[in-house]
Formats: sequence, structure tokens, C-alpha cells
Amino acid sequence: MTSESAVSATGEFEGRGSRVAWRAWLPDTTAKGVIVLVHGVAEHSGRYVYVGKRLADAGFAVYAPDHIGHGKSAGSNANIGSMDAAADNVAAMLDIASREHPDVPRVLLGHSMGSLIVLYLATRAPIDVAGIVVSAPPLDIPLGNPLQRLFAPLLTRFTPNLGVLKLDSSMISRDPDVVHAYDNDPLVFRGKLPARTAVEILNATQLVKGRLDRLTVPLLVLHGTADAVAAPSSSTLIERSASSKDLTVIRYDGLYHEIFNEPEKDRVLGDVVDWLRAHISET
Repeated sequence: MTSESAVSATGEFEGRGSRVAWRAWLPDTTAKGVIVLVHGVAEHSGRYVYVGKRLADAGFAVYAPDHIGHGKSAGSNANIGSMDAAADNVAAMLDIASREHPDVPRVLLGHSMGSLIVLYLATRAPIDVAGIVVSAPPLDIPLGNPLQRLFAPLLTRFTPNLGVLKLDSSMISRDPDVVHAYDNDPLVFRGKLPARTAVEILNATQLVKGRLDRLTVPLLVLHGTADAVAAPSSSTLIERSASSKDLTVIRYDGLYHEIFNEPEKDRVLGDVVDWLRAHISET
């Protein structure tokens, strides 16, 4: 699932909190736009080779950082440090990509926690992008029990790396090969998520839900209706509350959490490419 030979470039920068590693997929011709792809919790950017290649083949330069504590970046396992730091590092990646490909439109594309980080960044302060694409935004999270949610803030103060919740890999995709690759990927964290990350996610969902009216850029929201990790009601909330006049929500019947890794991924990515082409040509 993670062919490094398909990656056009790799690098790193000193991010907020620690060293951030990144990889990129680049088109053969001059890029028509820059996309910063933001991965989810406990995984890494190398799981998006298929996505990066598809978007690069469509003419876009795709840059994907590993969050602090994830993939090849530095830090404690799956501990993002803070949502503000994660958002700052995505913004830094966007600036780096823009310097490599100046004077072309910029787009943020996030999946799961990556979607939350993108939404957090975009609602924290105005950001210069031509559009935002979010897959499985986790504004309504059915995972965890009330006691875990109650005690997580206390744990993050004294034991930020203590595990509080483990993700069930069977929920990510209906494709058994994807689940097998996920479970056996050495860069995927398979322990319990640390308390610090869990609290940062929960706090960010509340902040973002209260700031959705600040979203004014073109927005594409994608969600599988059988997503048991990030409830599909999250996308409905964005649909009802965002101020973007150009807002598209696509729901995929029966698809699980990782819609880019479902058997229907070509249709999903085709929808993304169509949306990008329409909006990049308009800028």
C-alpha cells in the first residue's frame, strides 16, 4: 500500500513542536495547483500513495506532511502535541509547497483528524486557499465511553502519553487487504491513542463546531454513510452551518470511514478531481 518509488520527493522541516517529515507527488508538467494532503490520527502520509498519484496525474502538486508523533516525523507515538501546533505545521507545509510552485491556486485536503485540523486552521483565521476538501470530518465522534471522555482532560495534564482509546481497524474499510496492510504497517500506530491527542481532538471538535460560520471558501465535503468512526452527521452539521456559498456535500452509500481506501475509491477520487478542475479553472 505504500510504494515509496511512487513518491516524487521527500523532505523535512523544523515544525512547531518538532521535526516534520513530508512526501510529495508531482505532475510531469507545470502544476495547475498545489494540494496539501493532511492524514488522520495514528496513520501517516505514506498510506496516500494512490491518492497522491491520482491527483498528480490530474496535474496537481501534492504535498503531505506526517503530523508530529506520526509516520516519519519526530515525537511521541501518536501524540500530536496540540491542535494549534498541528495546524501551524500544515500551514508551514502549504507555504513550502507554494514556494516550490508559486502563483498557482492552493487547496487543503484532509481526511478524518486531518479534516479536523484543516477545518481548525481555516476557521482560526482567514487563510488564502482556493478551496477545501474534507473526507470523513470527525465533528461527531461516536467512539469512546462517557468515563473516558470525562477523565481524558485530567490524564492529559499528568500522563499525556497514556493510552485511552484504540481504533478498530475493521471499521476503516470493507476491503480486507486495506485492513491487513493497515494492521501490518510499521508506521501505523496500533496502540491506544494517547490522552493528549484524544483531548486535543475533542476540544477541537467543539471549537470548530462553534466557528463553522467562518468558513467562506469553496468547500467539498465527502462522507461514507456507514462510517462508524466519524459519524456522517458531522457532514450534515457542516452543510447546515458553514457560510460557504460554494458548498458541495457528497455522501457515499454504504462506504466505511476511509473512502479513499474503499473498493469504490476510483469513483470517489474522480469526484474530487472533477471538483478540483472546476474550481481551479475558475480562479
